[in-house]
Amino acid sequence: MVFDSENERYQRFSRRTLMLGGFQALLMTGLLGRLYYLGVVQADQYKTLSDNNRLSLRLIPPVRGKILDRHGNELAINRKDFRVHLIPELAKDVNRTLASLSNIIGLSVEDIEEILERINTQPKFVPITIAENLDWQTFSRVNVEIPNLPGVQPVEAETRFYPEAELASHLVGYVAAPTINDLRDDPGTPDIVERRTNPVLLLPGFKIGKEGFELGLEGNLRGTAGTNTVEVNAFGRVVREVDQIEGQEGDPLTLTIDLDLQRYAAQRLGDESAAAVIMDIYTGDVLAAVSTPSFNPNDFSTGISQKKLDGLNSNLKKPLFNKFLQGQYPPGSTFKMIVAIAALEEGVIDDVEKIRCTGKTVLGDSTFHCWKKEGHGRMALVNSIAQSCDVFFYEIAGRVGIDKMAEVARRFGLGQEYGIEFGNEAGGLIPTRDWKFATIGTRWQKGETLISGIGQGFVLATPLQLAVMTARIANG
Repeated sequence: MVFDSENERYQRFSRRTLMLGGFQALLMTGLLGRLYYLGVVQADQYKTLSDNNRLSLRLIPPVRGKILDRHGNELAINRKDFRVHLIPELAKDVNRTLASLSNIIGLSVEDIEEILERINTQPKFVPITIAENLDWQTFSRVNVEIPNLPGVQPVEAETRFYPEAELASHLVGYVAAPTINDLRDDPGTPDIVERRTNPVLLLPGFKIGKEGFELGLEGNLRGTAGTNTVEVNAFGRVVREVDQIEGQEGDPLTLTIDLDLQRYAAQRLGDESAAAVIMDIYTGDVLAAVSTPSFNPNDFSTGISQKKLDGLNSNLKKPLFNKFLQGQYPPGSTFKMIVAIAALEEGVIDDVEKIRCTGKTVLGDSTFHCWKKEGHGRMALVNSIAQSCDVFFYEIAGRVGIDKMAEVARRFGLGQEYGIEFGNEAGGLIPTRDWKFATIGTRWQKGETLISGIGQGFVLATPLQLAVMTARIANG
């Protein structure tokens, strides 16, 4: 480019310099404005983001409430449990970390495979339990080796313990890890599809009630979780504790059970397939409720092996089955008291009329036998109860009819559920004419009335119902 004069050259240079300076000034103004926006206007937001990267909020599992007998004896408590957790996303090499841990706590090949499977089926930031119920020496070795075990967290937690083991297992129940159905049904987890899962249930090693009062009163016993805010470094290692909010311990539960009576009843039943209920006839308090044989709830709390579980399930005496609450059996001669009350109310018998027992009763083509083959002879009501004469009760059952017997039976607690806080309570069965026709589709037969009169046939009751029946008769 050729300039006509020195002055023209100077003017053009000045304009370029001015434009360049203006552009630089504009750029600097924009930069300063952006810095002001980020550093002042958005300061709180970026401080929060920074804290989120620097601070880690961790849930503290709630302490479960104790379960006690009426005298304060402990049936379910919590005790220290040394565990090892692993956060997969913080581990540089999960396989190498597990191999190193195996040298300390003795992981088998099967254990490692199971751990890797769990890692692949849940978010990598969620801790998983590698081992629990470690002894102090092993737990200390893990703590010493922590610098060489990225992602590993030694944890001192609480685990459920049942001091009386088998003695009250069907009452107290047990705890175990939550299943997918538990996550779906748990309060605070309304929609498993949208992953709105109660985070407490995802805590490694966290367990919930599965049977007995542990299940029935889970909401009261569980308590609420606390939170622990800690500062972590770039590797996720805790630098210091910033804040801690204590959770609320679960409510203690005091049962009406008397541990001494519970032990006595269990000893009397031994290893028989049986049940016993002891009740205060005036207050209705259940003082003992035993189902034998029993099981050790601590096996479930610490993680029962498949072999042991299979053994319990295959046992013909059904140790896992709650016989006093769920077992439905013909009440037999205990039902005769109900028949006697119904007959007295209907006026078809009194306390002086005698009925002759020859050892059998004939109805049409059917013969109904007494337990005493040669018969009891002539018997009145009181003595017939004392001798449990079947023929006497065949006779008065036929007079009173099945529907009246059913009405009296329900007044005394049979054929109904009581709303027990735990377990799948069985309601028993007190048949009627309408029940049979609606259920089976055939009419009631008089012979069925006779056999019902001695607590057989369709009549079913649970041991707990029979205790209630007896108490209502005895308390006047």
